[in-house]
Amino acid sequence: SQLTATKAGRHAVREKGTYLVLRELHRWEREPDVLAACEKLIQVLIGDEPGPGMENLLEVSVPEEVEQQLQRRDREEAERCRREQREEPPR
Repeated sequence: SQLTATKAGRHAVREKGTYLVLRELHRWEREPDVLAACEKLIQVLIGDEPGPGMENLLEVSVPEEVEQQLQRRDREEAERCRREQREEPPR
């Protein structure tokens, strides 16, 4: 995610065809944490470029209530992944 924090980094990652590699990885990967990371990176790569003043995502200030919502969603996603792992039959 550090590489895609800046506009130049996102451009470089897109230019190398990373989306295609991630798409294929997502098709066969079974590890929930890896799938979640792929999905997040794919969203960054296919999403609209942030507006002026937000080119470097590491420097964007996030309101506290939004930060709390994001943390809650991360906890819910982690719990969902743990449940799926318990339900998945052994390979």
